[in-house]
Amino acid sequence: MSPILSSCGVAISPHERIGDLRRFDYLVVVGGVLEEDSLLVDARFYDHLRHAAEVGIPLVGLCTGSFILHRAGLMHGYKCCVSWFHNSDFLRLFDGLQAVSDQIFVVDRDRLTCSGGASAAHLAAFLVDRHLGKALASKSLRIMMFNEAAKGETAQPTGRLEVVVRDEILKRAVLLMQHHLEVPLTIGRIADKLSTSKRLVERRFRSELHTSPQAVYIQIRLAHARHLLQRTDRSISSIALECGFCDGSHLSRVFRLQYLRTPQQFRSQLGESLSLHRGQRHGSQEPPVSGTSLDENDPSNRIPIPRIITV
Repeated sequence: MSPILSSCGVAISPHERIGDLRRFDYLVVVGGVLEEDSLLVDARFYDHLRHAAEVGIPLVGLCTGSFILHRAGLMHGYKCCVSWFHNSDFLRLFDGLQAVSDQIFVVDRDRLTCSGGASAAHLAAFLVDRHLGKALASKSLRIMMFNEAAKGETAQPTGRLEVVVRDEILKRAVLLMQHHLEVPLTIGRIADKLSTSKRLVERRFRSELHTSPQAVYIQIRLAHARHLLQRTDRSISSIALECGFCDGSHLSRVFRLQYLRTPQQFRSQLGESLSLHRGQRHGSQEPPVSGTSLDENDPSNRIPIPRIITV
């Protein structure tokens, strides 16, 4: 009965013990910040979940709550919705299992999983609709300031785009690109996965983003390379391979065309900029060294990748 601290710092106090599981219509596992320790729960909790599954109570995993269901051995043979943000963590922790990362929630028989955030509201509305009707589902969404319910197969919004895109095919195509960096898919293969034609995919990119899908794919891979250059000390060659380039030389050529500098120059200038910033923060009066600061207003320092915003 002790309060449980949520990932945002708010304490949630239980109001009663679980008791007889058969009184519940659904059992919901709420996930939080993904850390190894957060997946190590009391063995009795796993026993409750397994017992619920045995007596036929549907299990719901919100965000990383689906990881707990997997740890309990309750997702084998089921589709599992995972946020694109946690897709690589899921594959790392559960080798050989596939996650659905291009939908906001998945209902597979008596297992319901969602990507977290606002998708939890849409999954809840789905359940209200299922048991109480569309009128009450619509009312509940309006109370939460949603105009209408989103279907489970609605594409997840991503964290890397800056252009408002309304086209579902386009959003899901970009999600596929983000999930396949190391071994890039052909546009034809992306079209196959979306059950549409290559010509249609190319036409949607042209009409919405005024560029080709190949160009957007390159920009997404370069953005990830830049992120790794900023945040890790990995070699250029290993970063190149993770981002779908043949080798370090290939990455350097494409990177220079986009950012007007090589990856080595980018990393060197970033290091000089950080050193200068630390010196100024500690009271150094040395003037800035020309050409070393990565000015965010410099077009060559921006990542001109459209970020998809769901509307």
